[in-house]
Amino acid sequence: MEMTLTKVHGSMNTFYMLESDERNDFAEMAIQLSALDKDIDGILVILPSSVAHAKMRVFNNDGSEASMCGNGLRCVARYVCERDGVQEAVIETMRASLRVKKEETLNEGVETYAVEISPVSFSLSSLPMNYEGHEEWIHEPLPFVSKEIPFSAVAVPNPHLIGIVPADLQKDTSHQQKWAQYFNGDNDYFSDGVNVSYVTPVEDGIFVRTYERGVGFTNACGTAMTASALISCMAGLVPYGDVSVYNPGGMVKCSVSKEGDDIQLLLTGNATYLSVAKFDWPPNGTGGRILSSEPLDEQAYYAQFSEQISILSKQFV
Repeated sequence: MEMTLTKVHGSMNTFYMLESDERNDFAEMAIQLSALDKDIDGILVILPSSVAHAKMRVFNNDGSEASMCGNGLRCVARYVCERDGVQEAVIETMRASLRVKKEETLNEGVETYAVEISPVSFSLSSLPMNYEGHEEWIHEPLPFVSKEIPFSAVAVPNPHLIGIVPADLQKDTSHQQKWAQYFNGDNDYFSDGVNVSYVTPVEDGIFVRTYERGVGFTNACGTAMTASALISCMAGLVPYGDVSVYNPGGMVKCSVSKEGDDIQLLLTGNATYLSVAKFDWPPNGTGGRILSSEPLDEQAYYAQFSEQISILSKQFV
């Protein structure tokens, strides 16, 4: 079967995106495409929905399925809005149907979309995380990891463990890599693994580096950046409202509001198309081949934007 794939990225979190009916081989497709193209973090599948404009499923490069992907959702939002000729839409995800909308461009030539990130839970059972019978873990050190780093656990709905670290631990990734690999292997704390982000305050926002469950270190993780913005607001690092979040792949804006237990999160950033490919996917699900790939010209505009905002990120990348 010949399929059309669009190679896309949100903050350089890169995927192949396709529109399809439901099928049972998306996981294997993600594994094979990731082997053929080392640049991608997985695939985004756009499906029919009975409750929204479309449904999104996300498969990491190891074949595991993520419950949400903020960077990928922006790309799906663009596709659906352009397909349906609308400025706003609702996209069904594994845990919630989320509002998305086209926004004014971040920079010339950079298509920009805002997406809702929800639901939010601090209950350790929602990650799940098991630690000495605690029900929540917010802004406290995990002594067996470090007595200095305050960690917070939150699901949005992907599970995240977020540490606020000084610049030296942001520049040297070995500490983060050691514990992220441990928490995503055989361990007593995270039975399903966890996304591990290290956050460092910068001049006008925060810098976030994420080791993503099922992927490894990634240029950016949308739910991690949004969760990190929330935790940074709660910790007093930045004020509530619009937070500039820098990452190895660029920068996004995260809007954070909290009134009592009511938390509203919005992630705004690029939705860039890199190329359009033809992919041959055999009926037996093995031996898939990329038949052709036609590059698009949008990345040059995103590169200009990245260069303009990279002065803060370069100290850590």
